[in-house]
Amino acid sequence: MTVQPHRGLTEQAADAAIDTACRMLRLPTIRAQFPDLATTAAREQMTYRGFLAELLMAECDDRARRRSERRIKAAGFPRQKALRDFHFDANSSIDPATIHTLASCEWIKKGEPLCLIGDSGTGKSHLLIALGTEAAMAGFRVKYVLATKLVNELVEAADDKQLTKTIARYGRVDLLAIDELGYMELDRRGAELLFQVLTEREEKASVAIASNESFGGWTKTFTDPRLCAAIVDRLTFGGNIIETGTDSYRLAHTKNQQGSG
Repeated sequence: MTVQPHRGLTEQAADAAIDTACRMLRLPTIRAQFPDLATTAAREQMTYRGFLAELLMAECDDRARRRSERRIKAAGFPRQKALRDFHFDANSSIDPATIHTLASCEWIKKGEPLCLIGDSGTGKSHLLIALGTEAAMAGFRVKYVLATKLVNELVEAADDKQLTKTIARYGRVDLLAIDELGYMELDRRGAELLFQVLTEREEKASVAIASNESFGGWTKTFTDPRLCAAIVDRLTFGGNIIETGTDSYRLAHTKNQQGSG
C-alpha cells in the first residue's frame, strides 16, 4: 500500500499536523523538541534521513531516561547517592577500581552476591545505594530494603498466609539490596524467613548487603550458629566482599568542619 503524501501544507498547518500526530502516536519528546530540531536541521542543511534520525534518537533517549527514572524510583532508595560523589581519598580501605568494576554490573548478570562490611560512617550505605542506582540505570530491577523492615514484612506475610507470594516478589528483582544487616538481633523465626529469601535467590539473582559487623560477629544477629553459618555461606559463596574499614568518614568530616569554623 502506497501512502499518499499531503502536499501543499503551509508551515503553520504542518506544525499543527505534527503536533496532532505526535499526540496520537504518543511521541512527547518529538512533539516538544521538533521546532528546535527543525530549525537546527534547516540551518545545518541536514538531509531528510539525518533529520528523521535525530528526531527518533531524541525520542528513544528520552524514553530510556524515563524508564531509568522509574526503575530508580521503584527501587525505594531512601536518598540519592552517586559513585561520583563518593570520597575515595577519604577512605583508603576502598579500592576505586574495584568499585568501578562493580558498577559495570557484570556480577549482577552472573547472580553473584556482594557484601559491604565496615563500621558506621565508612560509606557502606552510600556504596550500596550508588551501586544499586547504577544497576537500575543499566536496566536491572532493583529493590532496596532495611534488614529489619524486610524481616518484619516476612513475619507479617507468614502470619497472613502470604509468605510464598512475598518471597516470590523479592525473588523477581535482579538485585536485592539489604542495608543495616547486623544492627539488631533477629529471633530464630525472623532469621529463618530471611534465609528463605536468600535461598530463593541463590546463584540465580544477586543480593547485596551492608553490615556494620564482620562475619565473625554475625552470631549476635543470628543467634543459631548453624543458621548463621548457612546465611554467611549464601552471602559469600562466589561473591564480592568489600571491607570499608573502621575510620568514620562522617565523623572526620564533621570534625574538619568544626575545626575550620
